[in-house]
Amino acid sequence: MRKILSYVIPALILFGVLALQYSFPSQIESFRAKVFDIFQMIKPRVFQDTPVRIIDIDDESLEKIGQWPWPRTILAKLVSRLAAGSATVISFDGVFPESDRTSPQNMLPIWTDGAPSEFLRAQLEMIPDHDTIFAKAIAKAPVVLSFGLTNEPHSRLPQLKTGFLEHGTSKDRAIDHIGPIFKGAVVNLPILEKAAKGNGCFNMGTEWDSIVRRVPSIFRLNNALYPALILETMRIYQGASAYKITLAGATGETSFGEKTGLVSIKTGLLEIPTDAMGRIWLYDTGYKKERFIPAWKVLESDKLLKEMQEKVLFIGASAMAMKDLRATPLNPRASGVEVHAQIVEQMFLGNFLERPDWAAGLEFTYLTLLGILLILILPKAGAIRCAVIAFLAIASAFGVCWFAFIRWHLLIDPVFPSFAVFGIYLASSFLNFLGTERERGQIRGAFSRYLSPALVERLAKNPGQLKLGGEIRPMTFLFLDIRNFTGIAEDFTPEELTQFMNSFLTPMTDIILQHGGTIDKYMGDCIMAFWNAPFEDADHALHACQSALVMQEFLRATPGFEKVRVGIGINTGNACVGNMGSEQRFDYTALGDEVNLASRIEGLSKNYGVTAVMGQNTVTAAPAFASLEIDLIRVKGKTKPVKIFALLGDAALESQPLFREVRGHFEKMLAAYRNRQWNEAEKALENCRRSTLPGIDLGVLYELYVSRMLAYKINPPALNWDGVTTADSK
Repeated sequence: MRKILSYVIPALILFGVLALQYSFPSQIESFRAKVFDIFQMIKPRVFQDTPVRIIDIDDESLEKIGQWPWPRTILAKLVSRLAAGSATVISFDGVFPESDRTSPQNMLPIWTDGAPSEFLRAQLEMIPDHDTIFAKAIAKAPVVLSFGLTNEPHSRLPQLKTGFLEHGTSKDRAIDHIGPIFKGAVVNLPILEKAAKGNGCFNMGTEWDSIVRRVPSIFRLNNALYPALILETMRIYQGASAYKITLAGATGETSFGEKTGLVSIKTGLLEIPTDAMGRIWLYDTGYKKERFIPAWKVLESDKLLKEMQEKVLFIGASAMAMKDLRATPLNPRASGVEVHAQIVEQMFLGNFLERPDWAAGLEFTYLTLLGILLILILPKAGAIRCAVIAFLAIASAFGVCWFAFIRWHLLIDPVFPSFAVFGIYLASSFLNFLGTERERGQIRGAFSRYLSPALVERLAKNPGQLKLGGEIRPMTFLFLDIRNFTGIAEDFTPEELTQFMNSFLTPMTDIILQHGGTIDKYMGDCIMAFWNAPFEDADHALHACQSALVMQEFLRATPGFEKVRVGIGINTGNACVGNMGSEQRFDYTALGDEVNLASRIEGLSKNYGVTAVMGQNTVTAAPAFASLEIDLIRVKGKTKPVKIFALLGDAALESQPLFREVRGHFEKMLAAYRNRQWNEAEKALENCRRSTLPGIDLGVLYELYVSRMLAYKINPPALNWDGVTTADSK
């Protein structure tokens, strides 16, 4: 059964992915668009000088000339100067649907604040209308105006300056592939529209994430086709009279005659590749200053007019106030006119991005063949060989697609098919893994009752470790013990005591494991745990301290454990960790002086009236906690003394001024105490008492030093006394 599933489940996944690609093409296309964005980010189009320039209505031009819209007389002057500079095409990326509000006839009611006098009316009628002046300037220049398409019906439609010829199959029409369908348009004044040589739509298509990646070359308004501004600009530049649309299947060379949409559009000698909907891929360069000429400079500088000769000029706005900013793959704040200019640059350079109509079929075939190959060989070849095959296939796909992009500017997606193949590989590998885990489960079941869980896991992964041995590594150790356990046990029957211990050890163990610790052993009411073995843990001291604080909080907040008092000892240092014992029976544990010190200071914690005590090494490794040095001790069997610290809280407590004040007084007390300055030590201790820490009782600690100093006053220590306390008990 398992063998059959190893073929059936991956096959179902492959079928599901293929169905997804077929059923949700728009979602897959959106995913691919992001991939193609990354291609452009890695290798954008290199900016090359072309005749294309932008006469920029920038912030500086608005500041010098005035707020938009400018009087049509200024625009007429701008057009006339550009024409005088022998510009080949002047295209406006904007629409003029209303008459100029600054024309004398429109200003007359404002100036007179009522009925104007006959004399004033007669004088104003002698002044030409601004729109008329602008129209005359347009008529004398190679100007292309633009219009905007909307979803709301309007009474006037744009004037179509030329027509379209279609080359395709007998029953295939371009208009059936162009979308969306617009119902109305915002058009220019008739006097302006009539004077212009060309008229194109400035709408700019955006993707689902509002990024401009493909710019339409043709638009559909009801049942008619209209050219885009970029297309109309290049028609006027070449002096062409019409457009020729080529549809897939026109010659039988592509798509096998299928109706898959547009392939290209031609005007004059220029043939532009498009996608099925007539859109042109933007091959982005990002913002380039060289494209832009501020409008105010054109109006003021005669020398600049020489640069206009034989240029294709777009008049548009990059000023923030104009709100014509778009996101492109390389520029999140590109001006709309810059996108138009970039597309026309691509037309001059013949530098287009293309996604051929065979690309989707190629990706589909690649996914199908490689998926079937993996399904057939994975159960036999094993996970490693199939991983190599899958990796090589995916790497090859990425390499080929990237080469196609940089060499021929083709957009072929290696990511989605590769993800799908990788998913098939993972599913097949997972089934093999389940079989392997079933075998490992037998090992776990046999040994889990005798060995620690961490060791069982390691043995299941590498049975070769089933031998004696260890390694030296830095670790942090924690011992936890219930205080007065004997007295607690006297109040329970054996069954109740067992239940109590289970309810105590279970949450304590969970806390240790949640913080990355390993339980070494349980010794009656005591837990021994360590960090940084068997798995690496760079913050082992920090995690051990966090565990100690969480344990205390749990006991304080959990009903039934409020009165349970524990002692915790924590220490950090090198130890030997590994499989210890005999050839017949061994355990995964840690040995060394630092382990012993953690056990000793846990036993000493009750003498100082604090719950958790740390060694110096732990404080050094985890300095962010609220710690307080409480003594300098020499444990039994050692000659070198060590400092021990009370772990009182986390970083929040450590940063409180009151805690730092208490710690400062106590450190002064310790310094005076060790220098036999009993009076100064008593004063510092009294300052500690006055600075009470909320929720923390250090009374036992203070009384310990009071009794010590009283004893030393009566019976002074030896002259060679170094302030060290000898800890004889274990």
